[in-house]
Amino acid sequence: MNWDDVRIFLAVARAGQILGAARRLELNHATVSRRVAALEDSLRTKLFRRLTTGSELTQAGERFLAVAERMEADMIAARADLADEDDAVSGIVRIGAPDGFGTVFLAQRLGGLTARHRDLSIQLVPVPRSFSLSRREADIAITVERPTEGRLVASKLVDYSLGLYASRAYAEEHGLPADPSELGRHRLVGYVGDLTISPSLDYAAEFDPGWAARFQISSALGQTEAVRAGAGIGILHTFIARMHPELVPVPCSPPIRRAYWLVYHETVRPLRRVQAVASFISGEVEKARGQFA
Repeated sequence: MNWDDVRIFLAVARAGQILGAARRLELNHATVSRRVAALEDSLRTKLFRRLTTGSELTQAGERFLAVAERMEADMIAARADLADEDDAVSGIVRIGAPDGFGTVFLAQRLGGLTARHRDLSIQLVPVPRSFSLSRREADIAITVERPTEGRLVASKLVDYSLGLYASRAYAEEHGLPADPSELGRHRLVGYVGDLTISPSLDYAAEFDPGWAARFQISSALGQTEAVRAGAGIGILHTFIARMHPELVPVPCSPPIRRAYWLVYHETVRPLRRVQAVASFISGEVEKARGQFA
């Protein structure tokens, strides 16, 4: 069996289409299609159903995907094992992270890692969305829940909290609620419910069962900026809110706790660059643990 054909199969399976895989592999569309067909011929089975929207794995394809990922893991492990221990950490590592943690915490620290390893490139994607590690949308993902499915390696980074905040100007003009039942009489800033990336981030009801924000923003940083500008009371990350002296906590409801997890696919575990980045992130979080308390 040709490893290159297996590698191309994995790219198509993860992209969900031949064209997307061809772009990712920097190969011609026809070449990718031909190599997949050659692999199917060698296995004497169809691995994909060709649809107008892309390529969907057949049952045989699903079974072969597990085999191909084990082959990929073995290949990665072999390369890592044969590499000279003195080799520099090099290559590209893409990190997917929630926008608050990614922009406020990681962005100001990862430059130290690239300065340490001149051949290492970091791609930080701090947006309010989830990332598929099996489809290689990211090498490392920071999540707000521990994954329960898939061949993933997960380690808890830190607990963090969210609480109610308002700007000093808003508090002086409108006062602050003394009880959650009074929140309905205030302007509220919240998130877009149907765009939350995890059930654990749909937390407004934990502050007020009747929470109804008329100003909704899908970005945690956007919510922070709106509250800072006096748009109303919002649920903000405490480690971000503390950075802005113009924000004051609203004491009518106690903060709630969530957690950040560092996750990567087990097939990339042997890669020195992935381990270097994962270790760096864990170390930086540990040094700043008090910031999240």
